[in-house]
Amino acid sequence: MTLRTGGRLLVDQLRIQGCDRLFTVPGESFLAVLDALHDTPEIETVVCRQEGGVTYMADADGKLTGRPGIAFVTRGPGATNASAGVHVAFQDSTPMILFVGDLDRADRDREGFQEIDMAAFFAPVAKWAARIDDARRIPEYVARAWRTATAGRPGPVVLAIPEDMLRDEVEALDRPPVPPVAEMPDPGAVAALFELLKDAAAPLAIVGGADWSPAAAHHFARWAARVGLPVAAAFRRQDAIDNRCPVYAGQLGYGPNPKLQQRIRDADLLLVVGARLGESTTDGYKLVTPDHPGQILVHVHPDPMELDRVYRADLPIISDMGEFAQMLDAWEDPELVPFSSGPVAHAEWLDWSEPKPREGVALDLGPCVKAMREALPADTIICNGAGNFSGWWHRYWRYAGPPCQLAPTSGSMGYGLPAAVAAAIRFRERSVVCVAGDGDFLMNGQELATAAQQGASLLVILVDNGAYGTIRMHQEREYPNRVSATQLTNPDFAALARAYGGWAETVERTADFAPALDRALERDGIRLLHCRTDVEVISNATTISRLRSRS
Repeated sequence: MTLRTGGRLLVDQLRIQGCDRLFTVPGESFLAVLDALHDTPEIETVVCRQEGGVTYMADADGKLTGRPGIAFVTRGPGATNASAGVHVAFQDSTPMILFVGDLDRADRDREGFQEIDMAAFFAPVAKWAARIDDARRIPEYVARAWRTATAGRPGPVVLAIPEDMLRDEVEALDRPPVPPVAEMPDPGAVAALFELLKDAAAPLAIVGGADWSPAAAHHFARWAARVGLPVAAAFRRQDAIDNRCPVYAGQLGYGPNPKLQQRIRDADLLLVVGARLGESTTDGYKLVTPDHPGQILVHVHPDPMELDRVYRADLPIISDMGEFAQMLDAWEDPELVPFSSGPVAHAEWLDWSEPKPREGVALDLGPCVKAMREALPADTIICNGAGNFSGWWHRYWRYAGPPCQLAPTSGSMGYGLPAAVAAAIRFRERSVVCVAGDGDFLMNGQELATAAQQGASLLVILVDNGAYGTIRMHQEREYPNRVSATQLTNPDFAALARAYGGWAETVERTADFAPALDRALERDGIRLLHCRTDVEVISNATTISRLRSRS
């Protein structure tokens, strides 16, 4: 053992655990870490422009890799800015470790400069929040954080790292890499599932969520197609299986296919794999109720604490998602007669997801999404934050298997652009698209500077209707003709993109979108299509006039 600073020791542990990239806004509270990174070429340091962008990028990187996304911010305002991304990671079950530079240990509890009790502040939105006071224990804390972030239901860990602790020179043993833990499903429980399927008349699966992986997607889709089981994706988990799968039935959440909703209501057996069955997926716990009378619920999840937490499970199964799907795919049961409902549900989704022209709309987003489907590769990564604009892509885009969708189930605005930056530098060979509304984009539009600094190649589709559209929709439903606090005055977004060194065009008519898209795809780097739309067309399913007429 040799003497190392706490900062050097911390960076060494991240390297040992397999970290190859971290996201940060630098702070004087962790200069010792930044100094150690100077001599660690194995870890790329991505410098962001706001701490919310830091944790959104770390969340996206965790989704893309299955490893904890790593973030460093400073105390006080840095930590509070970063909390939005921690909340996203918590609700999305994304592995993340956030390190927060903290004030010196001797000054604790004096309300010193930017002091916050980090463990107390982050406890409600983290799997574990703690403070490292002894540099010799850094290997222990980092190994525990890695395991906590990835085991069971993945999620965020927050560790406060005092500035003076990082400067301490100590001797400490490195911890070895923390290996993944994959729990096999109980074969008896899987056998019981097949017995339930043999007795079912109208079964349906809801998939996507904690611990979902490409292996889970592959094996589950193969098995479901073989047995004819309709498969619905949980909210913003539309890449859980390749949408070309012949039994894919569409997505749940906001604005789903009414025929799919009816299938959920009529189902006598629900096989829920990975999803928590949260508020959005279940339409406020009404589409599937916590006690689901008349329905059998088989709930498969990697974390035993999620089973029976809200929803009563008739057959709870604890398992790694990949292991469960692989066991299903390998299971032979000649007595199980394939269902005919899967292909029928898929045909209903194909019809639902095909845009129909809307008369009198200058820029109709439905055909624009179809033009993107025809021009972009199937494995394009679509990134979006929150807003009604996202509904067009949720309905009309067809996602390949994971990872192809980066979208916060927590409904956090400003997520799409930072996520797209993270995706563009993680998979430089793939097409990456950020879809953003005008209000959504300006929450983190400054991260175009990060994209430029990283040499990232990404396309931004910016939908500008001059309003906080989702809130305006609810406002018109509850208080028609009384517009308050939802109107926006926007900059010239095309000019803004050019200011960051990008290429941009403004699109105002449907016929102009596909040619502009072609011109964008001929280029690399930052590209932005500023799509000016009419707020009257408030969503892909309704208009303001229609909402007002209901009052």
